[in-house]
Amino acid sequence: MTEPVRPDSPYRSYVYAYPHKTAYRPFEERPRLADLWRDEEVGALSLYAHIPFCEMRCGFCNLFTRSTPPAEQVTAYLDAMERQAEAVASGLPEGASFARAALGGGTPTYLTADELARTYAIIESAFGVDLKRIPMSVETSPATATPDRLRVLESLGVTRISMGVQSFLDPEAHAAGRPQKRAEVDLALAAIREHTRADLNVDLIYGIERQTPDTWRYSLDTALSWRPEEIYLYPLYVRPLTGLGRRARAWDDHRLSLYRQGRDHLRERGYEQVSMRMFRRADVPETTVPDHSCQTDGMVGLGCGARSYTRGTHYSFDYAVGIGKVRSIIEDYVGRDTEDFTRAEVGFHLDEEERRRRHVLQSLLRVEGLDVAAYAERFGSHPVADLPTEFAALTARGWLVPGEDSVDSGTLRLTEEGLAHSDAIGPDLFSARVNRLMDEYEAG
Repeated sequence: MTEPVRPDSPYRSYVYAYPHKTAYRPFEERPRLADLWRDEEVGALSLYAHIPFCEMRCGFCNLFTRSTPPAEQVTAYLDAMERQAEAVASGLPEGASFARAALGGGTPTYLTADELARTYAIIESAFGVDLKRIPMSVETSPATATPDRLRVLESLGVTRISMGVQSFLDPEAHAAGRPQKRAEVDLALAAIREHTRADLNVDLIYGIERQTPDTWRYSLDTALSWRPEEIYLYPLYVRPLTGLGRRARAWDDHRLSLYRQGRDHLRERGYEQVSMRMFRRADVPETTVPDHSCQTDGMVGLGCGARSYTRGTHYSFDYAVGIGKVRSIIEDYVGRDTEDFTRAEVGFHLDEEERRRRHVLQSLLRVEGLDVAAYAERFGSHPVADLPTEFAALTARGWLVPGEDSVDSGTLRLTEEGLAHSDAIGPDLFSARVNRLMDEYEAG
């Protein structure tokens, strides 16, 4: 049994996209991709290719992934992705181009060097894009960041490599369900620095059982010794199996204390905070994506766990975390023909209210905040007028910069403490419809 989340917990849910996939439902009539994309602006799209394979499944993981699949399934998966890419490309309007791309998972570097090269080739051939000319991010792991794979990624123009280390202390990594060895982590980081010129991102986790301020500082300082361009700090979301009530509050307080320690530690050492989780080295300019806006520009997803976004519809394939259901979804995906990939299957239609909520959420949870003029240009209204209850609650809690909740403000920004509570603020911005759909999914 896992602990229920307290209503006042600062760690209610990590909101990285809105709405969450658990709010998606099968379409009654599967729409053609060409119809969904027909009237979209497609000059600065994002592309995300999902590789749902890992060498192991970490204890804290709730991603759509399968560990150690048979080699023939990996081949079949890339074959299916090639068919899907052809179908998706045929459904995009004339002049579609991409401003950035990413390989995620799972662990994309679970693929062999040759399979990574093939994945790039699939994307470039189908969409007519040169991935060397746009920012390209790839996720890796300590066990799979090998010189042969990294040399291929470097030759293909990778600009960012992200690795989940979680902790530089083996007992803590094991406690979080990641049985890695520190020596393997060091070798992987050294290989990334030796064989690529890509920006390095290191993920760390706080809130692991028996983690202390001293051990947390050790992991932070060890990560800093590699001078990563980015560091992400993630709270642990796996619930301890030891009671309710006071223990839950104590764990929340402990995580919040470690977050503040990590935030301050990184900022004192030359890192700028971008969001609750993301910190970027101040002397390294962020890779800019000309004319791209995550609030308004669409995303094209490839692979059975990837989402695609148009203004009015988000869509994907079926979603699962459990091992058996994940395997059945992958098996279904690899068996589809090209024609089947020309239609969306599972998703969510966004009405005007949902688009406004998404724009507010994606903007407000970043340090720079919500540009009121950009919002007004898009929606013809003011965000406080559209979501008065939500913004009033932020003001009452002292989580909105004073004076920035007025109709005359040019930017709406969270206070430092508001940003620390991003995982509570995000869920508070969900609509009643999305909450109902998510609750029904959990109940099912």
